[in-house]
Amino acid sequence: MSVANTFQNAHRLHVQSLYKRSLKLSLDWTIQRDLWRQQALHIRAQFEANKHVTNPKELQLLLKNTEKELQEWAHPDPYKLAMGPEGTKWERNLPPLMVSFIKDNSTMNFYPESHH
Repeated sequence: MSVANTFQNAHRLHVQSLYKRSLKLSLDWTIQRDLWRQQALHIRAQFEANKHVTNPKELQLLLKNTEKELQEWAHPDPYKLAMGPEGTKWERNLPPLMVSFIKDNSTMNFYPESHH
């Protein structure tokens, strides 16, 4: 694999990551999908407008500015899925632990059912 291909692949993955982060960030600000869709189309148009830039210095400046914009627009309280980590229902009503409690010499030992 040539150096140019390696750079192109790394650059493509970085741009895809920026695009995905931009879409997720816009969802933090607008939860309604019909309104968000308009923002998503605008974000896509911005990325498409710079699709054909090949100058490395110009590419670096575009990537740097995009990272800066993502940091500036970061939501102070980002949206989290209710059942996802740190969501409002995360680990709510967990099933009980399936072990038996055996009292041995005034200490509690935890043994699975099969070790009786």
